[in-house]
Amino acid sequence: MGALTVLAPVTGQVLGLGDVPDPVFSAELVGPGLALDPSREPRSQVIAPVAGALLKLHPHAFVVQHGDGRAVLVHLGIDTVELGGSGFELHAAEGDLVEAGQVIVSWDPDDVAAGGRSAVCPVVGLEAPPDDVTLLVRPGDTVTAGEPLLSWA
Repeated sequence: MGALTVLAPVTGQVLGLGDVPDPVFSAELVGPGLALDPSREPRSQVIAPVAGALLKLHPHAFVVQHGDGRAVLVHLGIDTVELGGSGFELHAAEGDLVEAGQVIVSWDPDDVAAGGRSAVCPVVGLEAPPDDVTLLVRPGDTVTAGEPLLSWA
C-alpha cells in the first residue's frame, strides 16, 4: 500500500488540530490530520480530498474511503450538525464513487460564523496511526482547494 496524498478540500489557512475548538478533533480522537480556516467566499465549494467511495455524507461532513480501505473525514465547521443541513448544498450522494477534486458540497462559511459557530474544517485520516500521517503544509500556511495537505503512508 503506497502513500496516499490527501488534498485540501477547501481554500483557507492551515491550523493544527490542537487549535480546533472541539475536544474530539483537538485531541485527535478520530485520527490525525489538519484543519483549515476556510476563506470566506459565498457558496464556497468543498472537494473530495481523495478518490474513493462516499462512505458517509451529511450536509456538514463526509467521509471518502479510498480503494485501499483508508478513509478521510472532512467536517465543515464545528457544531454545524445543529444547522440540520441549512445552508449546505450536496453535489453527490452517499455511496457514490468520487474523484479527488470532485465537488461534494457547497456552503457559505460566513453564514456559519455569523451564526456563532466556528467555520474551521478538520481534515482527518480516520483511525490512522499518528506516525503514518505526514503534514505537507504547516499551520499558518494558506492553501488552495486541491493542493496536497497530508501524506498517509
